[in-house]
Order: sequence, then structure tokens, then C-alpha cells
Amino acid sequence: MPDPSLAPDTDRCLLVPWASALDAAAQQALNAARLPRLTELLARLAVVRSLGSDEWSFTPPHERALADAMGLTGDDGALPWAALDSDRPDEPQAWFHPVHFQVGMDQVALQPATWLDDTRSRQLFDALAPLCHEDGVQLAFTSAHRWRARGERLGQLSCASLDRVWGRSVAPWQPRGPQAPWLRRLQSEAQMLFYTHPANDALAAAGLAPVNGFWADAAGAVTGRPRATAPRASDDLRPAALQGDWSAWVQAWERLDATELAGLLERTRRGESVRLILCGERRAIELAPRPRHWLTGWTRHFRRAEHPAHLLASL
Repeated sequence: MPDPSLAPDTDRCLLVPWASALDAAAQQALNAARLPRLTELLARLAVVRSLGSDEWSFTPPHERALADAMGLTGDDGALPWAALDSDRPDEPQAWFHPVHFQVGMDQVALQPATWLDDTRSRQLFDALAPLCHEDGVQLAFTSAHRWRARGERLGQLSCASLDRVWGRSVAPWQPRGPQAPWLRRLQSEAQMLFYTHPANDALAAAGLAPVNGFWADAAGAVTGRPRATAPRASDDLRPAALQGDWSAWVQAWERLDATELAGLLERTRRGESVRLILCGERRAIELAPRPRHWLTGWTRHFRRAEHPAHLLASL
């Protein structure tokens, strides 16, 4: 059962996905970052809980922490985000993301088709929808970059989050569960279908990579009654982290330090209770104010503030 201390408070609780990354270049860049507010916050806060274990879970720590804060349940790779974002949360659903599979000498890497516009996306969607319908899955167009799938099959899947596979080899992230063979077959059929589709001819003419498949995630149905609102989450670090642009990532960290974290710090200075959830690739930690003691203020004055890079590297 979720800890009630994580009940959403948009002014006093902040969740930070991609606060750390395992790439050695990310750690090196973080060591040089200027994060004075985070440094002071870490001196004032203590770790009260840790979630996650390693970088191979299908559900990344920031998704697990967000779900836990909302009271949303689901096994690894089966947090039902698609169903939650619908008018029928009790119905099994998933997100289908159009992607480009880049075939290399020793691996197949995935790139979400962020360059896809509504027109080309809908053309590919219209081609795939009948195949899904034949298998009892209904496909609905929601945006150029993700489509909603509905059907009982989607309640028997464990799928790696798109954030896990972005820019990486797909080999370790293949779907699991009773319906995994069906999903892999549908993905193969989609690759053949898209290969000769006129939408990809138009993309090629524009100098853009073809869309040669889709990736499924967020599968399942909602059970129980999760909270209606989510804690405030900052998406500022995600784009640069997924692109491996660690210079831009550190700049985003410094902006976050000067804005969102400055607000949290001011609240702690006023004696208010705040929550900070920092999420890396292996785990997420929740930080809350240290227990009050008559010596707290005096000792804090002499406590040496440590750069946060060491703590973030452990996530």
C-alpha cells in the first residue's frame, strides 16, 4: 500500500526523472555542475525511502515512483498508464509508438519517430489498424507519436517503457507474458507493412528516416482507485538525457536548480515540510526534512555541504 506521505502536493512535492544517468560522460558533466540549491536541500533533507533495484527493470524508477505516489499498482513493465489516461481505465490498453528501428552490424536500435507529423502518422495508423482489428485489438489515433490500443490481449503483457529503449538495442527489452508472442508477431507484420508504405516514400523525400515499426508500452488495466492527481514532475531533464546530450542535460539541471528547487528550498527555510523524489536509471529516492532537534540549526551551520554528484551517481 502506498505511503500516504507521498500524497500529491504540487507546491511541496517534486519528482525529478532522469536526475542521474549511468553514462560515464553524464557523471563527468554532473561533477562540474553548479547546483547550490540542491546542495543545500540535500543538507536539510534525509532519504526516507528508496524504490527500484537496477537498470534492467522494464519500469524505470521515475515511472515506479510516480505510480507509487498515485497509488497505481502494476508489476514490472505493466503499469497501466494508457488505461489510466482514458475514459475506461478498467479496460486493458497500451500505447503503440511509431518508431524507427536502426539495423546495425550487431544490434537493432530504436529511435522514436519524433519527426513524424500528423498526416504521415495517420497514414501509417490507417494501415496498421485493420491488422490489430483482426486480432481483437482496437486502435485509436491520439497523436502523431502514439496511438491507443484496446483489447483483452493487452492485459497479459509486460512491456519495457519507451524511456528504457530510446536510442538503445531492443534485444534486452523484448515483451514478456502470455501475449508476448502475439505482440512480437504483430510488430513483425507492421515492419513488413510499413516497409513499402507511401508515407515512408514521403519521409525519404524529405530526408527523414522511415518509420518501420512500433513499440508498445504502458500495457494493462487499472485496478483499485488511484488518486485523481499526480505529484508535480519536472520533465526538463528528460529530452537531453534520452539524446545523450550531457552538456544540455547539465544546463537543464542548473535551470531546475535555479527555479523549482529554489522554491522548495525557500519552503524548507520557512520550516515547511517538502518532498523531493530524485530518480536515476536504477532507483529513486524520496527525501524529506530531517527530524527536528535543538542542535539541528547549530550543527547545520558547521556541516560541510557536499556536492550532490556523489548521491546522484548512486541512483
